[in-house]
Amino acid sequence: MDKFDTAIIHCLRQDARQSVSSIAEQVNLSRSAVAERIKKLEQTGVIRGYQVLLSESQKEGVSAYFEIQHKCPRCADVVHVFHAIPEVITCRGISGDMDLLVYVHAPSMRRLHEIREYIDTHTDIIKIKTHVVMSEWINNLGE
Repeated sequence: MDKFDTAIIHCLRQDARQSVSSIAEQVNLSRSAVAERIKKLEQTGVIRGYQVLLSESQKEGVSAYFEIQHKCPRCADVVHVFHAIPEVITCRGISGDMDLLVYVHAPSMRRLHEIREYIDTHTDIIKIKTHVVMSEWINNLGE
């Protein structure tokens, strides 16, 4: 990847629906050069696809982050709790007072509450803080 590929990817991240002509103008390459580069980036797996990202207000259900503190010697010893919950999107080890940051997307507030109660029943879990997602301004992860 060179500076042109990086610039093309930047343009696509801003608006993947913009025309090849528009991208070519922004990166100072011909339309055919941009089209070839995009095709190559797709074929090599650098660009894996295109998707629609809905604003948080348009999504069904509710999302939340759980900050988890546990008493196990290693985070890996408690992660099985979160593997058992299908609504868990990510579970990451973090620094600071809390040990894990768990991102959950549930179909309802009731289900989110059930998940929190399920986590709370595990004796290795010392503390849970819940942060419900109210809105989203930036999401470059494709979630």
